[in-house]
Amino acid sequence: MISITIDDFEIFTKPNISILEACKHAGINIPRFCYHETLSVAGNCRMCLVEIENGEKPVASCVTEIEEGMIILTSTPFVKKARENVVETLLLSHPLDCPICDQAGECDLQDQTKIFGSTQSRYFFKKNTAEDKYFGPLIKTIMTRCISCTRCVRYSTEIAGEDFFGTLNRGGSTEIGSYTPKFFSSEISGNVIDLCPVGALTSQPYAFKGRPWELRVSESIDFTDSLGSNIYVSYKETEIVRILPKINKKVNENIISDKARFNYDANHINRVENLFFLTKNKQFKKSNWKNTLSNLESILNKNTSFIINHKTDIDTMYYLKYLNNLYPEKFQVYRAENNNRKTNLYLNTQINISSAIDAISDSVLFLSSNPKIENAVLNSKIRFKAKNETIDIYSFGINHDYNYAINFISFNFSNLTNNLEGKLATYNTNFYNSANPLIVIGDSFLNRVNDIHVFKNFINNIFTKNCCILLSYNLNENSLDSLNIKPLNKKMKNDTNVFSQLNETIDLKKLIHFNKANNSVWHNAHGSNLGLQATMIIPSPTIYENKQILLNLEDRPQKTEKIFYNNKEAKNLRNILRSTLKIQNYKGNFNVFNHEMSNNIQKYDSLLKNTNKKLIKQLNNSITKLYTIAKKYPFFIKNKNFYCSDTFTKNSEILTNCFNEIFKNHKNILINQPLYLFTEPAHLSRRIS
Repeated sequence: MISITIDDFEIFTKPNISILEACKHAGINIPRFCYHETLSVAGNCRMCLVEIENGEKPVASCVTEIEEGMIILTSTPFVKKARENVVETLLLSHPLDCPICDQAGECDLQDQTKIFGSTQSRYFFKKNTAEDKYFGPLIKTIMTRCISCTRCVRYSTEIAGEDFFGTLNRGGSTEIGSYTPKFFSSEISGNVIDLCPVGALTSQPYAFKGRPWELRVSESIDFTDSLGSNIYVSYKETEIVRILPKINKKVNENIISDKARFNYDANHINRVENLFFLTKNKQFKKSNWKNTLSNLESILNKNTSFIINHKTDIDTMYYLKYLNNLYPEKFQVYRAENNNRKTNLYLNTQINISSAIDAISDSVLFLSSNPKIENAVLNSKIRFKAKNETIDIYSFGINHDYNYAINFISFNFSNLTNNLEGKLATYNTNFYNSANPLIVIGDSFLNRVNDIHVFKNFINNIFTKNCCILLSYNLNENSLDSLNIKPLNKKMKNDTNVFSQLNETIDLKKLIHFNKANNSVWHNAHGSNLGLQATMIIPSPTIYENKQILLNLEDRPQKTEKIFYNNKEAKNLRNILRSTLKIQNYKGNFNVFNHEMSNNIQKYDSLLKNTNKKLIKQLNNSITKLYTIAKKYPFFIKNKNFYCSDTFTKNSEILTNCFNEIFKNHKNILINQPLYLFTEPAHLSRRIS
């Protein structure tokens, strides 16, 4: 610790940090434009000027390191005049279009001009202009507002891993652009909108939709991947107009994926707005809740199967499991996606993803995983770690573009087992000597192992210091494991099938075709072709319209709030069943996670500390069954489309435009067809396995 003086206050701080960081730790705000905590230091805006005692001129605080006994002055008339000159210089060519700028009310330049700017202008010449650039359907550009802070340039290179932005010319003629008009195809490209301190880069879908003071804001979580990033949902009346990231350093820090940021328009597109039942003439007719509940009461008293997936919240899963245990011959519960996750996940220790990535010493192993598509935020964290430190990254399965350098191993599963057992010398020396390796098991790897948790325990027995992550593709997938919801039985015969919030897949189509029940209930928020084959259609609320608890990939329980009522007829499955079946002695909700909020980190940390490690060790030692390889499935990523991965995102016009932008030059892609048709067939992948 060294001692410095800031504005007549003596403070102690750690060495080798900048003056701006020392002032931030002391609670003193220094204005800035180019500086950002997650990016490298550029020092080109000169807004953060401060005065050092006995110094000849003010210095940029973001690039000047502190020294022992340094006396820093941040609010002298000399400093204020210097900042006033900087603001005046930035406004020389800046257009006066704040009334029509989407950044107005949240603009850093507006705030600094209000504090340090002059009341009059001395510039009477023609302002310099710049041509607007094309960056795709997500980012709107008005480059005459750009102040050349280069935040977008550094973000695309350092965080996104795409050398998309760059600078052209020098001095007052400097322009930011991509050199050629093209789509910024990074999965986290939308974060440059938040980084831009002025209105040069704004959200294209949000353009002219509203002002910040007109919007109401609610907290929620991202459901498009398994990380569960924290977000702010801004809405006007019953329409969501934008989604912004909420800072949570233990989950997503301050970034979110484009799929999380721009999926909100699907909340009012192709929605099921009314109750329908199939008449004897094979035509659908509108109904009301009184008739629907009476019909449900008659058909649910027979042999009934509930087919659910990860979109079902924990409270509903718990209630369905309660019905299954109370009346096992009458009610059955199945999970729609049939994968090899058989063991209760709560037998494994809980981990924190951010801590695990920070603890990586020198090695990372991806087992048939593509985090760039499956979890873009997690992939950016690993890239940031690999960029700043020397880390060997290995990939097994299929070679992907990770936005950073990797060592591809092989397609053969036997080579993997030989590597894990240390039979290959090259791989053994580079990976087994690692102090804290990170092993990421992809979702597509589940099809090659009969029980993924047994395989995970096998790895834990080999690597005692490793951190093994099962990277689920969907949020709340671990809830199905925690309650032991059994996989779908394709040969089931029931009088009634209830399909709740499912995605249209080939397996589900086969199930409905070959197992036609007397009555089938389609409970979903969006319309689909499979819904037309049911005898009853019931609208369900989306995640923005429902209060629920979900688990992310690290077993972190996160709570969403009901933001508004977009569809008054939409009801949660748990509420429908409780009103229909009227089961006695039901004690209510799943109280274990009732008070756990997305921003309540303390309770989650207590869960980590109180984990019964002794019991877990005994259970792991008692597993004598060796994992067996299922040769039925080749290695391939089941979903290569990042933007449209489920029913909700496929109904998003914004994300569909992004998908069309990528494949617009591919003549063999039918853009106007449903996007789920483009899953790679198994026989095509088998050729390269």
